[in-house]
Amino acid sequence: QVQLVESGGGLVQAGGSLRLSCAASGGIFSTYTMAWFRQAPGKEREFAAGITGSAGSTYYADFVKGRFTISRDNAKNTMYLQMSSLRPEDTAVYYCAAGQFFPTAARLSNTRRYDYWGRGTQVTVST
Repeated sequence: QVQLVESGGGLVQAGGSLRLSCAASGGIFSTYTMAWFRQAPGKEREFAAGITGSAGSTYYADFVKGRFTISRDNAKNTMYLQMSSLRPEDTAVYYCAAGQFFPTAARLSNTRRYDYWGRGTQVTVST
């Protein structure tokens, strides 16, 4: 059983930056494909960024390319999301997720591929 705990959310002005962390426990972290999803009020959960296990290949949704950077530290069992140039439309609860599957761009964005989810951290971007 893998436990995931997100941290680092908060209130930031448009144009600002935040760094989210996802601490994992209970499994062999490097064997999991990890991802960040987000969910705004009244909207479906959507894929933001993903990163493969040991190789660390990264994938991004179009709306975060060039602004967000996903990374992981397998020695610390932690994944990160560095967010910059934040916009009000980035306001959402951000969730980290872990799954064991062969990663492709299509599979990474599918919530059903992930077995474990954190409880989320709120990111609010003000104008």
